[in-house]
Amino acid sequence: METKVSVIIPAHNEEKYIVRCMKSIKQAAKMIDSKTEIIVVCNRCTDQTAELAEENGARVLFNEDRCIAKVRNAGIEAARGETIVTIDADNRMTKGTIKEVCELLESGKFIGGGAPIRFERTSFALFINDMMCRLGFGITGLYCGMFWAKKESFDQIGGFVDKRAMEDVMTAKALKKLGSIEGKKYGCLKRNVLINSTRKYDDYGDWMYFKLMFENAGTMIKAMLGNSREYDKLIDKIFYDYND
Repeated sequence: METKVSVIIPAHNEEKYIVRCMKSIKQAAKMIDSKTEIIVVCNRCTDQTAELAEENGARVLFNEDRCIAKVRNAGIEAARGETIVTIDADNRMTKGTIKEVCELLESGKFIGGGAPIRFERTSFALFINDMMCRLGFGITGLYCGMFWAKKESFDQIGGFVDKRAMEDVMTAKALKKLGSIEGKKYGCLKRNVLINSTRKYDDYGDWMYFKLMFENAGTMIKAMLGNSREYDKLIDKIFYDYND
C-alpha cells in the first residue's frame, strides 16, 4: 500500500512519552484507508527513544542540530507521504485527526493549517494560558502546535523557517502567504484537537511562562535591540537543554 500520510515527530530524550504519542497516531491512522508512516527524528538522544520508536514501528532518523526547525525539516525531507503532519513527542492527537486533515486538504480549499490546543490537565493558571493562546490564534489565524500540509507546500516554502524559536509562527505565516497566492486558506481542525503535554508546567509550575516573561523582560528587550546572547541561553534552557 502506498504511503499517503507521513507524521513527523522531533524527539530529544523522549523515552517517557514517545510510545504514548505513537499510539495516538496509530489510532488516528486506522480512520483512513491509506498507509500512514511515522518518522521519529531523534535529536541528540542519549536515552532509549530510538529503540522504543523502532520497536513500535517508526522510521528513525538521527539529527544533531540545536534547531527544532532543522529537526522537523529532516523528517519532512525523508517523508514518503504526500501529506505531512507534525507533532511533538510529548503531545497526542485525537483519533479523527488524520482523517480530518486529509479531508480538508482534498477539498482543495486549504493550503494547510494547525489544530486547537487543549491541555491534558486543568488549573486556573493553565486556563488563563489556554485563553491567551485561543485569543492569539483567533486574532492572527496562525494556528500552531501541530502542522499539516502537503509535502509539496512545505517544499515550496523551504520547510519550517530556520529559527531556533518562534519558528512555528513564522512557518504558519509562510504557509498562509503561499495559500493566498494559490487561492487557499490556512486553516484549523474543527473536530479534533492537539492534546498538549503539561510536563514543563509540572516541573516548573503552572505560571511558568508568565514568570519567565516577568523575570526575563530585560533579556527580551535586549534581544529586540539586537543583543541576543542572553536570549539564546534562555531558549537553550527552556527548549534545547530540557530533558538532557
